[in-house]
Amino acid sequence: MKYNLSEITDVIKNRRTIYPEFYSDRKVHKEQIEKLLNNAIWAPTHGLTQPWQFKVFMDGGLKKLSDFLSSKYKEVSGENFSEMKFNKLKNRPLLASAVIAVSLKRDKKEKINEIEEIEAVACAIQNMHLTCTAWGLGAFWASPALIYKPFMNKFLGLGEKDKCLALFYIGYPKDNFEWPKSHRKPIEYYTEWVEE
Repeated sequence: MKYNLSEITDVIKNRRTIYPEFYSDRKVHKEQIEKLLNNAIWAPTHGLTQPWQFKVFMDGGLKKLSDFLSSKYKEVSGENFSEMKFNKLKNRPLLASAVIAVSLKRDKKEKINEIEEIEAVACAIQNMHLTCTAWGLGAFWASPALIYKPFMNKFLGLGEKDKCLALFYIGYPKDNFEWPKSHRKPIEYYTEWVEE
């Protein structure tokens, strides 16, 4: 065997969403973020288009993101305004060490179907999440409705055909944090074998 399969399986099975409310004040270093991004770009990419774009918010950038998300939510929510949603959009970036806006940057030739490009970016995000798990970092893949709006593209410097697909929150869990456990239904629920 080329790699330790049991360790890889453990990392996959232990990957969890850890919300920023459970992060400590301990800072994730820029070098760690660079490692996450370097692992992200090794995701499968049809035609080697590498359709991902990352914008990393740290330090003062977190307040900029917090202010943008909360003000835009207030602006567009109208009658559906929720104080709880507003507070999450306002506070969560400030609780994280970093937030990475992960976007689909469309190939100008559009030689690959958009759905395949979205799938490639999703794989890149999974690579980041698995790397966080291996490091013991908390990570949260957020996709509030705001990120799909044209004003988000403008904020991130994206083109008209590009799409923000995630706000990826990162932080060290608090000292007393207990890593969540989970389960999945057995593969028999989802699998049909065709052998003849």
